[in-house]
Order: sequence, then structure tokens, then C-alpha cells
Amino acid sequence: MLECFGYRPDAVLPRAEVLARQEFPEFIREKILFNTTSHFRVPAYLHIPRGLTEPTPAIVDLHSHGGMFMFGKEKVIDFGKNHPTMKIYHEKNYGGRPTATELVKRGYVVITIDAFMFGERRYDAGVDHFHGDRAKMSPEEVTELNRQCRGKESTLAKSLIYAGTCWPGIMAWDDMRTVDYLITRPEVDPRRIGCMGVSLGGWRTNFLAGLDERIAAACVVGFMSTVHPMLERHIDTHSFAHFVPGLHQWLDLPDVVSMLAPKPLLVQQCRQDGLFPFAGMEAAIKKISAAYEKAGVKERFSGRFYDVPHEFNVAMQDEAIKWFDEQLKK
Repeated sequence: MLECFGYRPDAVLPRAEVLARQEFPEFIREKILFNTTSHFRVPAYLHIPRGLTEPTPAIVDLHSHGGMFMFGKEKVIDFGKNHPTMKIYHEKNYGGRPTATELVKRGYVVITIDAFMFGERRYDAGVDHFHGDRAKMSPEEVTELNRQCRGKESTLAKSLIYAGTCWPGIMAWDDMRTVDYLITRPEVDPRRIGCMGVSLGGWRTNFLAGLDERIAAACVVGFMSTVHPMLERHIDTHSFAHFVPGLHQWLDLPDVVSMLAPKPLLVQQCRQDGLFPFAGMEAAIKKISAAYEKAGVKERFSGRFYDVPHEFNVAMQDEAIKWFDEQLKK
């Protein structure tokens, strides 16, 4: 898998820096920067439940794509006063309840970073600076700058291929290095770290769960299908972030996440999801089930379908959090 990514930078220490700290009745929020390579300083928000007396379970909450480049980690966080575009995004993709904020209220330490090309790591042609702080931009300004970022997806993908690597390789590496930082925190029990996400966040969960042995449980939402049924009509529905050169001569997407076995895995699928053929979603569940049964732990995998479009609504979140409680809070 790592050979397909073509991206294995030298190991570095996180060298984390806390930029800001806010205290709320139920939790503490820290804005941090840490290294994932010698060149990348990655911005993140860490949420910590108040009143902890011992190390607690943690979740790496992986944000989605949704065609929204101007914001990244903010997609899963309720700041109380959110940008108008994020308010709409939260309603459409998360049932109006961003996941990181809900998870910390349920007792988890939660970290979420900006994936490469999103949020503070987005493409910037210099015009951003004429608009000022993102929080003060109008929805129209966000839409225009977002369009410019979207137009550079192919430029990024092509340039990285020339460099011998790929965009999803950078994302997966940064997500694994996020776990490096997380286990340095005294509030975190390193034996009880989970990960979750919807859409691109589900894609990222596939790889983080499959590649990082420190992940103890994972929930993939809205991104699971075998590839072959997708070829005819669904290739152009997906971002360049979803294509790993050479991967599919060896592994299909359900094979990647099945590397998590024998650890517990929950996959939540949306029956009305137009990004995937239903036959591919069903085939993926059967393939993962077979892998877990072969490993002798078929009860540790659960694949569930919801009669909804591409989303991670409140009912799905509640089921996922209850499932994490069963896996990580024993």
C-alpha cells in the first residue's frame, strides 16, 4: 500500500505548538500546529473533555470533501457562531450536528486536521489576501475562492504524479502522523484510539484504519464500494483525492479497510448515495464480511444500510457513537 502511495518521508517528531486555548463548560478546545514531515506543519483542533482524571479514549475525526476547499477541520466542529457556508454544510452533510463537537461531549478526546488542499492548507493564488480573514468573507467570496481551489485539483494531482507520489498518499501519511501526535497527549489512552469520517473522511478512514496498527476501532461512513461496478458511471463523480496509482492491481477498497481485522469495524452505507452503485456497496459489505469471518472474528464487523442520501445524519452518528462506546469504553 505504501509503495503505491510513493510517499514515505523521514520520520519526525511532532514538535507541537498550542496556538490558542478556549475553555467551555463541557470541554477544552486547543488550536495546534504539528509536524507530519520536515516540511509540513499541519493545523488541527484538539477537543478535550473537562474533568478527566485518567487517560481516555480518543477519536481521529476525518473531515469530508463536499467540493468545499475553503474549510477543512471546521466541517466537523460547531464553533457556536459558524460561517454561513459552514452552517449550510453542517445541515446537508452532518444533520446540523458536526461530529467532533458531539464526540467530545460524549467523553472522547477528538482531533481533526486540515487535509492537504483544504482549509488553511488550501490552494492560494494570492487572491485570498484581498478578501481577508475567512471568517469575515461573504458566502459569495467563499464560493468564488472555492471555485478556484476546485479548478486546481487536476494541477495538484498531475504535479504529484510527476513527483512520484499522489495526493491520497499525502493525506494518509498526515492522518497516520496525527496519531503520532495524539499519543503524546497525557489525556489519551493510546490503546483506545478510533477513527471515523464520512465521504472523503470515510475514504481517509479506510486507509488510516488499514495502515495504522494503533487504531483500535474504525467507522467508515458513505465511502465503501468495490471498484469494478463503479467503472462504467461513477469514475467522474469522484475527486482526484480518491485515486491511488497501481492500487487496484493488488487491492480493492474493501480489502484496504479489512487490514484492520481482527479489530472492530463499522461501515455505514446510504442506500440513496448517488456516488456509488448499490451493487458495489453490497459487494463491499460481503467482501469485508468474508475477510472478518476468515479471521475468525465475524462478529467484530458490522455493515449497515440507511435509506438516505450521501450524509452522516444524527441517527447515524448516534449509532456510531454508541458502537464506539461498546468498543473503546469497555
